[in-house]
Parts: sequence; structure tokens; C-alpha cells
Amino acid sequence: MEGTEHWLLSVVEICNFGLSVKLAVLQQCKHSFHNTNTCNPQAFLALLRPSSQSGKRANAMGKEADVEAGGVRDYEDPPPAPLVDIDELGRWSLYRAVIAEFVATLLFLYVTVATVIGYKHQTDASASGADAACGGVGVLGIAWAFGGMIFILVYCTAGISGGHINPAVTFGLFLARKVSLVRAILYIVAQCLGAVCGVALVKGFQSSFYDRYGGGANELAAGYSTGTGLAAEIIGTFVLVYTVFSATDPKRNARDSHVPVLAPLPIGFAVFMVHLATIPVTGTGINPARSLGAAVVYNNSKAWSDQWIFWVGPFIGAAIAALYHQIVLRASARGYGSFRSNA
Repeated sequence: MEGTEHWLLSVVEICNFGLSVKLAVLQQCKHSFHNTNTCNPQAFLALLRPSSQSGKRANAMGKEADVEAGGVRDYEDPPPAPLVDIDELGRWSLYRAVIAEFVATLLFLYVTVATVIGYKHQTDASASGADAACGGVGVLGIAWAFGGMIFILVYCTAGISGGHINPAVTFGLFLARKVSLVRAILYIVAQCLGAVCGVALVKGFQSSFYDRYGGGANELAAGYSTGTGLAAEIIGTFVLVYTVFSATDPKRNARDSHVPVLAPLPIGFAVFMVHLATIPVTGTGINPARSLGAAVVYNNSKAWSDQWIFWVGPFIGAAIAALYHQIVLRASARGYGSFRSNA
């Protein structure tokens, strides 16, 4: 009986292997026909050769993706976005994406700033009643609010606008030729307007606490120099934008089917970790729209005098992340001997 079961399992394994080979043949033929109108059997045979003949293979830990002997990659980079695409202004998809960025940033600022105001109210020593004894969500809870909202909103809007929700992210993607100048400008305007509206909602719903507890505005904390605050914003934004590029890398998407679905998770977690590190220094900007929205509604001289830090720092950090990703991590095969890009 055991011998029969073993024989049946062997048959099933052989059938599964045959099905996998058949699917690989069909996919290769489809790819070859699309490019050359012919089915290239040599490219398929390369799949069956040992790794020494067909280049790098993805190992059990999912490291370097496979590259065929002839330089054939298992993915294609999307073409770079045009610098200026006037025709884009006539497409509804652009305006739908802009609206999505506006709404997402509005929701992001409403939830996060409301969390900050609520925490400060609950920990106010002068508060009376039960509120005085409430420890609130703490810095950890505030960081979770920011990171969690980014995770949720990126997941919801990634298929519509890309889920930027941050002018620094948009700027970094523009430098990497992922979005056009027209789209980048409209995104940044929508994000800033959404941030102002989101913070205005918080002030409208918590008018008695909003001004009293600082309006959730970003300001350089006492005891820290301007250079320290600027460096914190540069490094924090670099971590975020670097994570965005890595999580949305088309090479990884081609190799690991789960990557596009899980991309919002590392992005949100990066926001969470950066907040833990920089809340004591600047209150954590890393998002110029977030800082601008709070400054406009709160309208405090300290918030305005520090505002430049929360624009210059994030834009520098985003630019460094974009250059690092494009020049180092995805260097062209011809110029740098890497198969990480077909540019």
C-alpha cells in the first residue's frame, strides 16, 4: 500500500513538472512572438540549462534574479516619463489621480494631526477629571498613526495615482523620470491643498484644543541646532524615499509576485521608524505638505520661521535617494556591468 502511495505521489510530481514546463514554453513563446513575431526555442532551452550556463539564478532566499546567458532579462523597465507631457492635461486619468492625492493627503493630515492634538490634551497636567490621568497614545502611538495611515492610503491609491501623498516622494520620482513635470506639479499642489484642508478640519472639530496644543505644527525643538534639524529631515526623507524606490522596483515585482501587494507595508513602516527617531528633534516633517498645512492653519511665527527646514531637508533627502537608486542600485548594464537595469 505504501509503495502504491509513493508511486502515485511520483506521478503527481511528474505531472506538476510537466505543467510548469508547458507554462514556461507558452510564456516564452508569447514573449518572443511579441518582440520578433517568432517563437524562440533557444531562449526557452536556456531556462533548463544549469546556472553556470545561464547566469545568475534566484536562490532559495530570493536574492539576485536570474539573467540569461545572452543578457535576456526576466523583466522590462517602464519607459521614462517625458519631462513635459502637455497631452497629459487632456486625460481624465491625470485629474482622477490629482483628486486621489488631494483626498489622501486630507485624510492623512486629519487623522495624524488629530492624534497629536488628542495626545497633548490627554497628557496636559492642567487638564481636569479623567483626562488628567490618561497617558494618551504616547510617541509610539503617534508614530503608528503616521505610519499606519501611510500604509492604508498608499494601498488605497497606488493603483490610481501611485500613492505619493508627499511632495518629497513626488519630487524624487520626478528626478528618476517616473512622473512628468506636469504631473509632479499638479500632485504637489493637490497634496498641499489637501494638507491645509485636513488640518482645517481638525481645528474645526477641536477648536478648543487646537491652538492650545500647538496645532500639530512642525517646529525645531529647543536644544537642537538648525543644522541638526535639517540633517534629521534629510536623513529621514532619504529613508522614506529609498524605501519607496526599493518597494516599487520593477525587477523585484517581476521576480516576486507578492511585492506589489506588500509595497505599502515597508513604506508605512519606514514612516513609523523615522517618526520614532525624529519626533524629539523636529516633530518629524519628511513631508513638506504636512508641515505647510499645519503652519498655514496654526499661523504661528515659530512654525513659519522653521518652515524652510521642512522643505529644504526633505527635497535634499529625496534627491539623494533618487540619485542613489538610479546611479548605484540600478546602474545600466553597459556602463556598470550590472543587469539591474536595461536603461
